[in-house]
Amino acid sequence: MNELQFLTWVRGPGLDIALSIFLLGVLWRLIEIYSLGRKPDLAVPRKRPGASGWHTILRRSVAPPGMVKRSPVSYIGGYIFHVGLAIIVFLFVPHIKLIEGLTGLSWPGLPSQVVDAVTIVTLAAMVVVLVDRINKPVKRYLSTFEDYFTWTLTFLPVLTGYLAVQHLFLPYTLMLALHILSAELLLVFLPFTKLFHAFTVFGSRWFNGDINAKKGVPV
Repeated sequence: MNELQFLTWVRGPGLDIALSIFLLGVLWRLIEIYSLGRKPDLAVPRKRPGASGWHTILRRSVAPPGMVKRSPVSYIGGYIFHVGLAIIVFLFVPHIKLIEGLTGLSWPGLPSQVVDAVTIVTLAAMVVVLVDRINKPVKRYLSTFEDYFTWTLTFLPVLTGYLAVQHLFLPYTLMLALHILSAELLLVFLPFTKLFHAFTVFGSRWFNGDINAKKGVPV
């Protein structure tokens, strides 16, 4: 299989397989989570200002007071690369065109120079966060293979995409194929790893906030 055949496969059958696993996996996990149900809460709700599911979503989306100073890499680096990933995925024009081809939805994108700059910052932030995880004894002890695996799954599509756009390291056709393949691997594993928090983060925060709000406890 030459470079062009490889690119043709990842853009065709490979993409179909990855999307199928991704969609079925996400659907299965969501059904699995939301079908667990919830026991009736027979206690009388204790109303307290600021205690609700929506308030918890807002509170948990910003760092607690003093935590940015105590752990700047975790919070600042984490915010940077999460926002950067969102910009790269949803505001890069070729990605928007791909989404339009799959769903019919489209929206304006950012200039490629802006996305390039965001990509560099995102890659740097991810590397800094990884180094911090390795260098801090407690974080290193708590880290598992899955943490490093999911970091790699997230890092490679960003790196290969940037190298492909800049025509660096390998011929463009091969690098583009590797970029698409790395993105497909991310889609395949996302529903079955910690990366699934992309679909559950706000729902879980609302759920915890709603439960505690009935007890009059803001979280």
